[in-house]
Amino acid sequence: MTVAQATVAWLIAQRTVLDGSEVPLFPGVFAIFGHGNVTCLGQALSEAGPRLPTWRGQNEQGMALAAVAFAKAARRRQIMVATSSIGPGALNMVTAAGVAMADRLPVLLLPADSFASRIPDPVLQQVEHPGVPSVTANDAFRAVARYWDRIMRPEQLVRSLPAALGVLLDPGGCGPAVLALPQDAQAQTWAFPEEFFERRVHTSKRPRPDEDEVRRAVAVLAAAERPLVVAGGGVRYSLAETELADFARRHRLPVAETMAGRGNLRADDPAWVGPLGVTGWPTTNRLVREADVVLAAGTRLGDFTTASWTLFAPGARIVGVNAARFDAEKHSLLPVVGDARATLAAFDAIDARWAAPAAWAERCSTAAREGRAAVERAIAPAPGRPTYAQVVGAVWRAAKDEDYVLTAAGGLPGELNANWLTKAPNTFDCEYGFSCMGYEIAGGWGASMARGSGEVYVLVGDGSYLMANSELYSSLLSGHKLTVVVCDNGGFAVIERLALEQGGVGFNNMFSSIAPGRPTVDFVAHAAALGAHAVSVSSIAELEMALDRARALESSAVVVIRTDPDAWSESDAFWEVGVPEASERAEVRRARARMDAGKADQWVGS
Repeated sequence: MTVAQATVAWLIAQRTVLDGSEVPLFPGVFAIFGHGNVTCLGQALSEAGPRLPTWRGQNEQGMALAAVAFAKAARRRQIMVATSSIGPGALNMVTAAGVAMADRLPVLLLPADSFASRIPDPVLQQVEHPGVPSVTANDAFRAVARYWDRIMRPEQLVRSLPAALGVLLDPGGCGPAVLALPQDAQAQTWAFPEEFFERRVHTSKRPRPDEDEVRRAVAVLAAAERPLVVAGGGVRYSLAETELADFARRHRLPVAETMAGRGNLRADDPAWVGPLGVTGWPTTNRLVREADVVLAAGTRLGDFTTASWTLFAPGARIVGVNAARFDAEKHSLLPVVGDARATLAAFDAIDARWAAPAAWAERCSTAAREGRAAVERAIAPAPGRPTYAQVVGAVWRAAKDEDYVLTAAGGLPGELNANWLTKAPNTFDCEYGFSCMGYEIAGGWGASMARGSGEVYVLVGDGSYLMANSELYSSLLSGHKLTVVVCDNGGFAVIERLALEQGGVGFNNMFSSIAPGRPTVDFVAHAAALGAHAVSVSSIAELEMALDRARALESSAVVVIRTDPDAWSESDAFWEVGVPEASERAEVRRARARMDAGKADQWVGS
């Protein structure tokens, strides 16, 4: 077999179990063919047919982002593959690899490469590194890959493919795997051992925590007067939502959620107290500041979650439960390395009798009711140009329990995080580990493919839409429906806000300041030209009617609405950004003073 044929055959042989049924571990390949992958890998995929379906993307970054979003919607139970030609096609996937790396999500990338022999060098689209001739464009993936290899000889596949899979399936080391495939190596044959292609069924690993770490953590939790749980994406990937809800109920624990952890609990769960951090509820943040013990479960504790590490009380103890020791031990946390579901069970096996004081539980319930009331006010329709929060409210009212909502960059992550009341677990994707502009529509395509039922709502600003919209056509080609809501506020309004808040001036963000009198973008005409059903609305009432009509459609729809560029949900949390230490502008000097004052409260460990 050729290297290309062997790669495809091996992918087909890998299986997993979902809901009691055996299914492909690799259910498909996103591909844009060019020289370097069309003649070998492309031919092998063509021969595989429906055993390994190939889906045509329009942009390499977009299709790889779709693979990342697929993994998130599938809760890391299935893994998509993406392949490209050499040079620019390969480099276009580096950004998507960064998203997967930051968000701890599995994706297998197979970029084509120049010749292993180097005899034809330099070939079309090859970069040359005079001092290191073995370097190619694909070395750029090294910084954003959990596993990286270049297949120079056929027999290397026998070691490299299983090694890559081990990383993809590792709960603690999960992330992108990259196998660069030189075009002459793809064509080479070798007598691969038959057992390499035997069907293998992989089950999800659930690493158990160390008993001593568990005992130390339980002692701290049981002694707490004001304990609180911060639930992250690791709870979701552990399939531990029910266990978390039961654990919180038994021990009278409030549960706050990170962006990646949104949707671990339903919003009507008695334990749920809302989102925390820079885009969280002020009521939730107050509880976090009061907590004497924080159980951080399955979170990497990014700056938006911790408010740049100013949110926790100075004397608080933080127990870090994570399958990755790297995340469990951050900032001198009390680590418990293990799967979230297994660890919660281990906690109760040591001592299930303890519970937080009733007064603290009641205090948290009152705060949660206040937070929900604030959301209801923010999302209610009102006169004037619609706000992002009101758009979120309209989509929320249209959504059913089985529907999925997704966003990534700009102002929408904050508004969705703050104003969405989850109706069912695993129905929320706010890509905010990398906050990648362009993820939204591509991610919606991947999520729609992974879920197979329910509507997928994509919320995207005009800036992200203009940056990457081509996978809307991919959703139409493949028959995976999206409902895309484009919020047009005239540019990068949330970045304009950040500049002004930190003492700067409006510059290079809003279209009106870049080119006064500019022609406006006709997003409806653009989406319609791609084949989508597209309409423009001017009010929340019209938006709700358009969403109702979109549900009845069989293919993707785009709804465009002009939104207020200056209305935002306010947070009481600090966020550290770089503000000049010296400036002629008094506004900048005042902003720097505020930043220095905020940094004085940063938590440095217990």
